[in-house]
Amino acid sequence: MYSIPKKITSLHRVSIAVFLLLSSPTVSARDSGFINMLFHGGIAIPVILALSILALSVSIERLVRFREKFIVPPDLPERVRHLWQAGKYAEIHTLLAKENSTLARAIDFMVLHRAQSFVVVNNGVSDIASFEIRYHQQKAYALAIVATVAPIVGLLGTVLEMINAFEAIAFADGMENPVLLAGGISMALINTAAGLSVALPALGMHHFLKNRAAFLGLHLEKHINQLLNEWFMPAVTTAPHLRMVEHAH
Repeated sequence: MYSIPKKITSLHRVSIAVFLLLSSPTVSARDSGFINMLFHGGIAIPVILALSILALSVSIERLVRFREKFIVPPDLPERVRHLWQAGKYAEIHTLLAKENSTLARAIDFMVLHRAQSFVVVNNGVSDIASFEIRYHQQKAYALAIVATVAPIVGLLGTVLEMINAFEAIAFADGMENPVLLAGGISMALINTAAGLSVALPALGMHHFLKNRAAFLGLHLEKHINQLLNEWFMPAVTTAPHLRMVEHAH
């Protein structure tokens, strides 16, 4: 009889252990039955595990890279204003070259095109701001995919395991033993539970990052509009505002 190699079995158990760490903050002794069922949950469990790793990696990357200092550093406008008033454009360019933020790139565009009209500069910085905000939003789109796919994979795994369970019961005359039937159903439903346990955090993180994008986008728009009105339209009190292009999932 063909037997599963020990390396594959060990890899499967390590994968399940990682999945538990990702989807559950604490595991108590009473959860041992749940853990044991995960080890035998079927082909859907490794797929859900891969989705959970994807969601975790995207979440960590976004929480690290999609922060205020990379979009709109709060102290940058004030540092640039003094240099602009003094006409030290070369120093502004040197300062902005050290800043890795969307606002710095937008201000640098203003400095390089300071001889252009308001309309030209406004369109240029609008494109920069809109593109970078959409770029950050798109990098978090994988969380929406995980939140959608994980429950479906879990449901598919449940259906397949239910088919296997009823087939095994039919051949073994298991209908006379309700314990055997209940055990097969519980083993099948573990796939759905695993899928939902991954989908819910992914969905929550997706909406959190979506809200962060809107919040940072508004602050970016506010600072850019202030600088545009001060530097390029000083005599106009109601200048046209930068319009951000919304892109939400």
